[in-house]
Amino acid sequence: MAANNRRMSGKKGAQVGSGGNRRRGLEGKGPTPPAEARKGHVKNRVANAKAKRSASSPGGGRRPVKGRGGKGSSEMVVGRNSVVEALREGVPASMLYVQQFIDNDERVREALQLAGERGGIHLMEAPRPELDRMTNGLNHQGLVLQVPPYEYAHPEELSAAAYDAGQDPLIVALDGVTDPRNLGAVVRSVSAFGGHGVVVPERRAAGMTAGAWKTSAGAAARTPVARATNLTRVLEAYKKEGLAIVGLAADGEHEVGDLEALSGPVVVVVGSEGKGLSRLVGETCDYRVRIPMPGGTESLNAGVAAGVVLYEASRHRA
Repeated sequence: MAANNRRMSGKKGAQVGSGGNRRRGLEGKGPTPPAEARKGHVKNRVANAKAKRSASSPGGGRRPVKGRGGKGSSEMVVGRNSVVEALREGVPASMLYVQQFIDNDERVREALQLAGERGGIHLMEAPRPELDRMTNGLNHQGLVLQVPPYEYAHPEELSAAAYDAGQDPLIVALDGVTDPRNLGAVVRSVSAFGGHGVVVPERRAAGMTAGAWKTSAGAAARTPVARATNLTRVLEAYKKEGLAIVGLAADGEHEVGDLEALSGPVVVVVGSEGKGLSRLVGETCDYRVRIPMPGGTESLNAGVAAGVVLYEASRHRA
């Protein structure tokens, strides 16, 4: 009897039903909502940001800017050919130093003429030892051009200016690009394709030097360059504003020509030719795109790569 009781105690009691939950779980949930309505989707973020801007600025006024990006350091352009080229290309200058008793050749005369025509450039005659001291013994050939510090914009100003103009921001951010000529080329491409500016890191990156000015072929005078203390944080802030972050990568999941995100507010992030995007910046991107290169070239320099993507962006926006 005891054994029989043990068998009875091991039996399960009456089972409670699922109340129809299993059946309802098998039923369809209806059509997939549009991207703008899906929480976490880039288009949803863009739509929310646009709605927030409309609510906070019903009159279309510009949002307050938290602060500017600071100034760079002054620079000296030395040598007759370099000084003449800088003056021809419109590189900003505050002072032209001319050595006393200099041989007055054609380049010296042209430098003096260009400086006079530009206006705002002071001429200063100085003895050779003084110019040697100023240039740390470089071969200045009797001409030294002083370039004033570049005044960087704040990253927020770039997107604010675009929205003020009733346009979706198109911004290029450079990650680890150290050649000023590449920066100048990117500035030129941004200007050519209707972009709103370039963002560069404050450290370990190219700045707006005389070389960058010359390569930009005058575009630097009308295309702002902003400086970021922390590029990843700036990209996160752009995300909150509703901008899609598109990073260029050789192994990207998307081809640049097929990316619809380029038709809206976007930041295009270009890494260095050798290392590409840094890890944190790459993880911040919403999309990683590649540029198909049937010719077999492994990579493009930053200036060329940015130009290709900016062209595609302008095509999507046309």
